[in-house]
Amino acid sequence: MIRRNDERITTRVDGMRGGAGYFLGRAILEPDELYGKGRLFNHCRLEQGCEVGWHVHEGDGETYYILSGEGEFNDNGTVTAVRAGDVLFTGDGEGHSLKNLREEPLEFIALILYS
Repeated sequence: MIRRNDERITTRVDGMRGGAGYFLGRAILEPDELYGKGRLFNHCRLEQGCEVGWHVHEGDGETYYILSGEGEFNDNGTVTAVRAGDVLFTGDGEGHSLKNLREEPLEFIALILYS
């Protein structure tokens, strides 16, 4: 299978997980292509001031791989700066959020796998 870049659809979600602004996501693989092991594998983008709001994972864990830009990551209440090349993991029962405070878009890969 080859999925061409121009065939992938960008989805906009306003107020993602209660966060400010909007979130842009493009599926890398669709949920049914994850062999029942997960529910999301996306290329994501946050513009300045936009965020994925605070949420807790139940029954799954999420990994972000930062491709470009810089952001503010809340890892179970500990807030830290993140940038390109960083890997962020939130396990089952843990919570997180991610916000872009810079002019440059924050782009990342998100992967959610079941526990």
